[in-house]
Amino acid sequence: MTNYILAIDQGTTSSRAMVFGPDRGIAGVGQKEFTQYFPQDGWVEHDPEEIWESVVWAVKTALTQAKLEAKDIAAIGITNQRETTLIWDRQTGKAIHNAIVWQDRRTAGLCAKLRKAGHEKAITRKTGLLLDPYFSGTKVKWLLDTVTGARKRAEKGELAFGTIDSFLIWRLTGGKVHATDATNASRTLLFNIESHRWDKDLLKLLEVPAALLPEVKDCADDFGVTEASIFGAAIPIAGVAGDQHAATIGQACFAPGMMKSTYGTGCFAVLNTGADMVRSKNRLLTTIAYRLDGKTTYALEGSIFVAGAAVQWIRDGLKLVQHARETGPLALSADPSQHVYMVPAFVGLGAPWWDAEARGAIYGLTRNSGPAEIAKAALEAVCYQTRDLLEAMRKDWKAGGDTVLRVDGGMVASDWTMQCLADMLDAPVDRPVILETTALGAAWLAGYKAGVWPDQAEFAASWECDKRFEPVMAAGERKRKLKGWDLAVRRTLLR
Repeated sequence: MTNYILAIDQGTTSSRAMVFGPDRGIAGVGQKEFTQYFPQDGWVEHDPEEIWESVVWAVKTALTQAKLEAKDIAAIGITNQRETTLIWDRQTGKAIHNAIVWQDRRTAGLCAKLRKAGHEKAITRKTGLLLDPYFSGTKVKWLLDTVTGARKRAEKGELAFGTIDSFLIWRLTGGKVHATDATNASRTLLFNIESHRWDKDLLKLLEVPAALLPEVKDCADDFGVTEASIFGAAIPIAGVAGDQHAATIGQACFAPGMMKSTYGTGCFAVLNTGADMVRSKNRLLTTIAYRLDGKTTYALEGSIFVAGAAVQWIRDGLKLVQHARETGPLALSADPSQHVYMVPAFVGLGAPWWDAEARGAIYGLTRNSGPAEIAKAALEAVCYQTRDLLEAMRKDWKAGGDTVLRVDGGMVASDWTMQCLADMLDAPVDRPVILETTALGAAWLAGYKAGVWPDQAEFAASWECDKRFEPVMAAGERKRKLKGWDLAVRRTLLR
């Protein structure tokens, strides 16, 4: 049997495929960006066909680069942007509407109405989540209520709902498999993380017909095989996890107390709490970290909606830089006497504030402020927000000791940003040798299920640190900067 594993990493701005060799090194990569649609203020959509085409292209490119054929791949692992919502026709496989992206805020009014009616407490108890447009459930209701004839067709069983993983599985298997994994299911507002079932009361509340829903499987499981005509041979799909869960696995955060944070479009910090389903008192999320061999591991999660997206805005919106990598050196040149703060609430604020109506703001600008100060403020905002998440986690889960944060994602390549992060957290930050931990996590799930990759203990032992960033900032300076950040956030929330 071949030991090569293919990971499909379907993200918010691009689709990536990576081939991992027997030594778990990267043998081939394919990546393709796709269009972001913003129909109205706070609305974000993707074209499902463009996503599908980008995935197929990325896989074929990765195989070509690795000088392999589909028959050389033992299994596929899929990881995906979570909460992004699709409904498609079971006969044609065509979506009835563009995908509604996790960043989208169009259901803020519905969430507010449900919250006012007193439903949030029950929803949180069952799902570990808060009532926010971020999650899939209210997006499903919006699609059923808005697309002509959708609700009747859904009740007849003619339509299928899924997050991006389910859509890809459906397409890859030629419509033979309609499934998701426990991590993606846990982010829908429809899945009970205690009973591990779609919750009838929540389905009724959000008016979602059960006939729409996919089967929920373990993260390492049998998700069918691809149609041979797509890549040239049938390949088993053996692993699925939402992107942040896959990154947690890829960072080998298998022990309670271990924490990772991914810095991509958004920032997502996950703290493994083991079998302990911690109920947050600080507006964090209780979620399923992963489910293996029928055993569930839980986590506390803090979600920041805008991290790398702020850098993208500086590049594409303000055009202050040509490449994202220029922001670190630019920030280094900023005037240290200026105290500029950016609160990047372009699509609302996530944990621990959860304000869907908040919008971005910059404070402390003077006539001397320029591109360097704005770039520095954008990068520092990511660090300040991570600090807020860590403080909330420490309050919720007393069992943890000293924290070492394992980081991944595009932004961690910046030494300046990672040093700033360590300084703001007053804790060490570890950057791994393999930065593509999301794809690596998906690959491990597939390789583990296929029997060609090691178990958790051996995989964890192979994790390597590229560089550790230790805090060096004086306590007084840290306190001053954090006080300024807290004031900026309060002013933003009061707007």
